[in-house]
Amino acid sequence: MYIVIFGSILSYQWFSFGTSNDYTSTFGNNFDGYSNIRNNQTYADQWRGPLTDETLQHMVRDYQDKSQSGQRQDYEMTDWNTLNTWVKTLWPKLEKSENPYMMLDYVDPDKLTGFYERRQQAVDSFLELNGQTGQEKSYFLNMDAKTPIPFNYDWVEGWSTVVANFVSGIGMVMALFIAIVLSPMFSGEWHNNTKSLIVTTRNGWQKTALAKIGVGIAFTLELFTLISIGAIGAQLLFMGTRGWDMPIQVIKLLATAPMNMLQAEIYEYAYVLLASLGFTGITLLLSSLLKSNFASLLASLAVVYVPMAIAQFVPIWVQKLLDLLPFVGQSTDIFRTNAYHLFGKVVWSPYLLIIVPVCLGILCIPITVTLWSRRMKA
Repeated sequence: MYIVIFGSILSYQWFSFGTSNDYTSTFGNNFDGYSNIRNNQTYADQWRGPLTDETLQHMVRDYQDKSQSGQRQDYEMTDWNTLNTWVKTLWPKLEKSENPYMMLDYVDPDKLTGFYERRQQAVDSFLELNGQTGQEKSYFLNMDAKTPIPFNYDWVEGWSTVVANFVSGIGMVMALFIAIVLSPMFSGEWHNNTKSLIVTTRNGWQKTALAKIGVGIAFTLELFTLISIGAIGAQLLFMGTRGWDMPIQVIKLLATAPMNMLQAEIYEYAYVLLASLGFTGITLLLSSLLKSNFASLLASLAVVYVPMAIAQFVPIWVQKLLDLLPFVGQSTDIFRTNAYHLFGKVVWSPYLLIIVPVCLGILCIPITVTLWSRRMKA
């Protein structure tokens, strides 16, 4: 209910998409997200379709005309944030030192030419700056070449909120609730003094352990299903389906993945699901190792939050290893050019981030059954 009501419905209707009221109302927005989204989509109708230099010039010119009033509500429907990012990334030489942050206000629209050629140069330079040369650079350039051009354009802000922000936030909520609910699954036998009762089971230790694991997996699947159905339902209600075929490059211009918005969202939900199942396996293993519910809870949360806290203080190769733990990596890696090298091959990070966590969880299951059975027999 928290995710569906606060994270979805109120986010669309109020927090994220309510019209601005000069930041004098609560949260700075009015409670009119549904109508505002429709107005933004209607405004974007005039630009829908292939994104060309001429289209970009018209959008920038229209923004500048609307921004003259100085009232945010006059121009907030123009995708100004996305447009400004494009201009800053592809035409840095047009930047004025006295106003480097909002180039959209003063840039000459007629000078915004060569969008795709400039983007290709920017991607090449970006890879070089990241130290990605040789085989790795070729890998990402070949991936980028599969992105259809010209880009298909529609209203960007809505999909940016969903794909680049909202879905990734679901993972942290899943991790918290899984840890709270499942960490006592095995350690609770000592906490509740029910070991002697379990001894009388006719099904044996292993079947009892497998039943507990089955309950844990069922809870995780149920929680994910409830959250995802509610979130997707709210998304369809407020945004509809239009814009699903835009490439993710309209959100992050230098992304190289040949994905559209729908494919990106499907990947992110798959990431959350598989990471949740992987985290479930690890949580149950820790529960079987520890006799304290509190220690089991802390250990489970530490699996996610400690690696996230120390990531910036360890070498890059250690960061990459930590990212393979459930929820430590990010579903938004589809926007990045991170890679692993396995057996002489370049492997794009999202492939491993979606596979390894659930594999870790599967490996934990037989270990959990064996350890708990031995401890209960002792």
